[in-house]
Amino acid sequence: LIRSAEGGTLFLDEVADLPMHMQVKLLRVIQEKAVRPIGARQEIPVDVRVLSATHKNLARLVEQGAFRQDLFYRINVIEVRVPPLRERREDIPLLIKQLTLIQAKQMNRQEPVYSTRSLEKLLDYAWPGNVRELENLVKRLVILRAGEPILADDIEKILEFAQCQGQSVLGELTTLRDIERQHIIRTLAKTHG
Repeated sequence: LIRSAEGGTLFLDEVADLPMHMQVKLLRVIQEKAVRPIGARQEIPVDVRVLSATHKNLARLVEQGAFRQDLFYRINVIEVRVPPLRERREDIPLLIKQLTLIQAKQMNRQEPVYSTRSLEKLLDYAWPGNVRELENLVKRLVILRAGEPILADDIEKILEFAQCQGQSVLGELTTLRDIERQHIIRTLAKTHG
């Protein structure tokens, strides 16, 4: 993996979740600027820039002994804090517009049209899953409402469904079939069969 980033950037998402043995290996790569492929006797030099992200407080994890202090100081050269979506609600309409455009193009579908009330519902939501959660919601709306208006009721149903599941919006669901199945199950439970 690291060798495939030769001459470029290696992005490590959720670096805080790396197990301790992998933290040791990553630290060695950063310090030595070399890797030893499995079964090889020699290290091979690598030229990569490491960019990492996490939603956890790495400094606190270092204090707790859950993250290596030496690795923390190696990767924490320049820290850029991106506030969670709930702290920058003014970005939500632009993100929705852009994500909808991207998803519609990728799926070769027409963009749905958001009503004013549906956008208000999205602005009022806390977004515990952050931008990924918003992206998943937009993806489902493009699938379900391609070229159609998205109403506040549509948003309410999706949010209600997520709350019934006790999770962030659509965090676990990945297909339209999953959404349909869960909706049928919920409806059967509400109507007692």
